[in-house]
Amino acid sequence: MKMNKKYMLTALALASTLIVAGNASAFDGWHVEDATTIPGKGSGWDYVALDQQHHHLFIGHRKEGLQVFDTTTHKVVKVIAGTATAGSNGALLMPEFDLGISNNQDGTVTPFKLSTLEAKPAIKLGADLDTSHYDSATKRVVVNMGGEADGTDLIVLQAPALDIVGKIHVPTKSPEHAEADGKGNFYLTARDIDTVLRLDTSTLKITASWKTPGCGQTTGLTLDAAHDRIFLGCRGRGETQPSFVVMNAATGAVIYKSDIGGGNDEVVFDPDLKRVFLANGINAVLNVFEQVDVDTYKPVDAMGTRAGVRTMAIDAKTKKIYAVASEGSADYTKKVLTTVSPYYANTFFDNKFTVLTITKD
Repeated sequence: MKMNKKYMLTALALASTLIVAGNASAFDGWHVEDATTIPGKGSGWDYVALDQQHHHLFIGHRKEGLQVFDTTTHKVVKVIAGTATAGSNGALLMPEFDLGISNNQDGTVTPFKLSTLEAKPAIKLGADLDTSHYDSATKRVVVNMGGEADGTDLIVLQAPALDIVGKIHVPTKSPEHAEADGKGNFYLTARDIDTVLRLDTSTLKITASWKTPGCGQTTGLTLDAAHDRIFLGCRGRGETQPSFVVMNAATGAVIYKSDIGGGNDEVVFDPDLKRVFLANGINAVLNVFEQVDVDTYKPVDAMGTRAGVRTMAIDAKTKKIYAVASEGSADYTKKVLTTVSPYYANTFFDNKFTVLTITKD
């Protein structure tokens, strides 16, 4: 049958529209592109951070130190000096100052230059610490110290000198992930009391405290700061299942909730892809949600990973995700973190630590 030119152009335009619409709701197909094993002794780990400019993934490998993994050569190119004995839990990166710090389990932070990876003397802040966060609005670093009987003192440092400017006492023994919105607000999860705290890093005050109904053991957190949305990863508690929760950052109201895998630690948001990623180490699954609009979300992928994949970083340019895992076991002659799982690994085997590169079709 013969078609006139106008009809053909209309048909092609309609077909193109349908293809785009179909792709928008298609299965993402996230998968492991590469798995590189790093030789070394078995050791626990925690956070990872990515320096896109230098193609460096910083891995808090505790007794192995803060390892610097080159994402182009897939090799460890450096261990930041002094961080193996200090027990690195991960790094905080501040590219505007050519500055990074290793967050060490012994209560110190080790500053280093991102460009040369040269370390400076460690700064002692307390008996032990977990991680730290950066507020670009005030140029301040907030450090999660170890919990005490009545809560936790967050130590606040002024970048780039890292001088102590004060403390913020928070009513939680388990401060976890945090992020600043660049507009003067700093949001922190309190895992033990199922709460999100909003802080002001200039006045060192708590400005809001919101319970997280339906979100037990509130742990992972990231922001869509442009639209005042908080994305939470929840490990679950009692009858409350592990879940992904979206909150209004202005009011604390819960907007959306969906089940996820167990053992969440990290939540990542990519505003270009309109995707929220949640890494869950117990069920070894990476849950992926689409942000349809600021109040509408839907699950699009649940990729099987490896046991222990709970922290990650995304390259904003290549859209590749980097995560780490190792073969391990729960040795019941030692302390097991039963709040996470009755079989949570506490012993890891030599030469089994692996960096995963995750991408999509």
